[in-house]
Amino acid sequence: MIKTERAYKRALEDLETQQNHIHNERKRFEDIGLTEDQIQQALEPLHSFKDLIKEEISFYESATNGEFPATIQLSEIGVYLIAYRIYKGINQSELATKLNVLQSQVARDEKNEYYGASIEKMVNVMKAIGMEAELTIIS
Repeated sequence: MIKTERAYKRALEDLETQQNHIHNERKRFEDIGLTEDQIQQALEPLHSFKDLIKEEISFYESATNGEFPATIQLSEIGVYLIAYRIYKGINQSELATKLNVLQSQVARDEKNEYYGASIEKMVNVMKAIGMEAELTIIS
């Protein structure tokens, strides 16, 4: 997950590099006489990686624009805590100050996308970034 503007710019560069790599590999495969089906099969992992980079870029761009789904799964809450922090323009150090913890703790929590965090911790993060949420249980 892209969490900083610097990582976003690096991802854009990585995407361009990957697209160039795919282009060069396609040409190399054509030059050695592979069929179109063989080329597609050989390039599939490279396309998958490129698509993953594109998805991360798209998610970051949506987050920075404040575009969030109306509902999310509870298992996705960590990702959206990070995305909302990004949207609000709060960096990890600022969040750490608001939570009265070290920046390294926020970095660890975000690296794990708040997996295993207590409800109390997540509520405190939500308050610190100005996020509100409502839980609906569907039976």
